[in-house]
Amino acid sequence: MNNRSILSISGITAVLAYLVFSSIAFLYFPSTYGPLTNWLSDLGNPIKNPSGAIFYKLGGILTSIALVPFFVALYRWNTGEKKMRILLSVAQVAGILFAVSFIMTALFPLGVNDSIHSLFSIMLFIFIGFFELFSASAIRRIPNRVKLVPYFGFSIAIVNFMLGVSFNFVDFFFGEWIMIGMFISYIVALVILQDPKRNLN
Repeated sequence: MNNRSILSISGITAVLAYLVFSSIAFLYFPSTYGPLTNWLSDLGNPIKNPSGAIFYKLGGILTSIALVPFFVALYRWNTGEKKMRILLSVAQVAGILFAVSFIMTALFPLGVNDSIHSLFSIMLFIFIGFFELFSASAIRRIPNRVKLVPYFGFSIAIVNFMLGVSFNFVDFFFGEWIMIGMFISYIVALVILQDPKRNLN
């Protein structure tokens, strides 16, 4: 199996795992749940969602495991240029650290281990931002690159960091939904538009 296949399969698997298991956890949520009043992690809170929390936690772990080979497979874009190699390496490390942080938020859920969960949630969003920023910078250096993807990556990295700062002042639940939604969209974009020989405007 080549790097392109690994990237496609692992990326799609990660997205589907998160969406499917989150949906199942949502169906078990016993009260009103939505982006204006809840964190995504509330789906994995065994106190707020006693019957469905296990599904969200399982989905988080499976998503993280699937993303590791996805991040590793990004090496297929390495042109051999030193700057490209550095940018890709930082993006890959940030991505893998994100996956580790996501697993930790699943193992230490809200309602049981709030302080540990909050710590790894902060790390998770920091690493998402760095992955988006450095992977977009790397993609810009690919000859005949897919033009829209790096600009999308830069845009969501900026939004990610701005929303991350806002969390220090207010419980901006919807902001977390936006950040994760944009990250999922970016993964899908990397899977669909991964071929550096394509020159889309």
